[in-house]
Amino acid sequence: MDAFDLDLPLLDLVSKYERNSWTARHAVEGVQIFGGIGSGKTSGSGRLLAQKYLLNGFGGLVLTVKPDEKAAWEHFCQLTGRTHDLLILEPGGEHSFNFLEYESAADTNERPLTDNIVEVLKTVMRAGQEQAGGHSDDPFWESALDMLMFNVMDLCKLAYGQVTVTRMFDIVQTIPKADEPIKTDTNKSKAFAQAFEQARQNVNDQIDQWARTLSDSERAALADDILFEIKLLETLPDARLLKDVDQFFIDNFITLSDKTRSIIEFSFAAFLFRLLREPIYSLFCHRPSTLTPEDSLDGKIILLNLPIKLYHKVGRDIQVLFKYIWQRAMEKRNLTQNSWPVFLWADEAQHFIHEKDAEFQATARSSRVATVYISQNLPNYYACMGGAKSEYRVKSFLGTLATKIFHANADLETNRYASELIGDIYFEEESQSTTVAENFSKTKSQSLKLERLVRPEEFVQLKTGGPLNNFLVEGYLHRQGDRVLKGFNHVKMTFSQQYQPPQ
Repeated sequence: MDAFDLDLPLLDLVSKYERNSWTARHAVEGVQIFGGIGSGKTSGSGRLLAQKYLLNGFGGLVLTVKPDEKAAWEHFCQLTGRTHDLLILEPGGEHSFNFLEYESAADTNERPLTDNIVEVLKTVMRAGQEQAGGHSDDPFWESALDMLMFNVMDLCKLAYGQVTVTRMFDIVQTIPKADEPIKTDTNKSKAFAQAFEQARQNVNDQIDQWARTLSDSERAALADDILFEIKLLETLPDARLLKDVDQFFIDNFITLSDKTRSIIEFSFAAFLFRLLREPIYSLFCHRPSTLTPEDSLDGKIILLNLPIKLYHKVGRDIQVLFKYIWQRAMEKRNLTQNSWPVFLWADEAQHFIHEKDAEFQATARSSRVATVYISQNLPNYYACMGGAKSEYRVKSFLGTLATKIFHANADLETNRYASELIGDIYFEEESQSTTVAENFSKTKSQSLKLERLVRPEEFVQLKTGGPLNNFLVEGYLHRQGDRVLKGFNHVKMTFSQQYQPPQ
């Protein structure tokens, strides 16, 4: 593709005073849209931005909460001539994405497969815990779960040369108790015992092969068992890995109390169990991939039609999983080969927030990712980001989205936030007094008074579209760092719910 000009105007910010533009450069700095139920946030400013991005050739990722979002994006793509670029990942559809296969292909010495998969799964699991209000900041539980995931995956790799959801689940379910043997002759049906035996056999084969390459002098030098083991572990990474796995399970995990173990095991097993259920298993764990996140860089729009309203927690988890993998892929992109922007779109975005979002958004501009998050109000984010410091985390995250659009809202905190963000201004206040006594006197005085430019209650009165408002939606656009109207960083705008691009 040709180099993309980030100063390309996407929206004209027109007033009777001046003309200004909102450009692709502003788009890749991120957008947050707020508006109450029925405010027109999705059908107003959301509709306009979606079609502008499509018109200018952006690829992207669309996450879904409501069942009608697929039809809306099919309509947008039809209006903008992008129907052939829409890839829909849905039950019964033609596309699938095997995330373990994808991560295996990205396995490098710098960041091994196990690290990649653990990072993905941990991010999704923690996001779900925060939404449920069950996330603990106790480092013990987090470290214990991390170690279990790492060692289960390493055991899979040592035994079978690959990691699958089915094998991980079976291994976790069959880890023996402290008083149970780990021998396959008495435990033949147990996946954990089978994996351990197969891993030992594979490593022993490597040891035998290595030993046959030793010269007589080398064998003599390694006659001592301790020296032999030191040399062995230095030479064969799998031998060292098996020793670490063995030590973790035999000396640490199996000896934990039943209650502690069950909490750690259940956290991991419950997540894997949801991945094993249809249609998630076929779409994301079993069938080979027909699309990848990198398709967005070629102008494709990937839509995950697993709306949370239909698929609930598993729909949310799998979309967060794909979103995080997609974000990491976009961060790795080579802008010298392809500088075209891509977008990340999430209506009811609070459902898809995870702990790495703020970190990603801080550098999204460099990766040319135009994020658009739409939500009703701040409390939605507070509830989904959990913890005692949720307000600070939300405000910090929102600070990474440079453009904010505020539609009609009845939430006091969101309206107060919008009013404070737009800021204050000094107004000239004039007062007059008249005194009637022995002598008549009249005085006038002027003073400067600091007031909100847009008071919180004004957001309640904005037009919400529909037939009564001629399908027009009002909102305040605030842009960080750039003045848009008469020296101010905000402008009141009107959006049409019937907007269609010019033919």
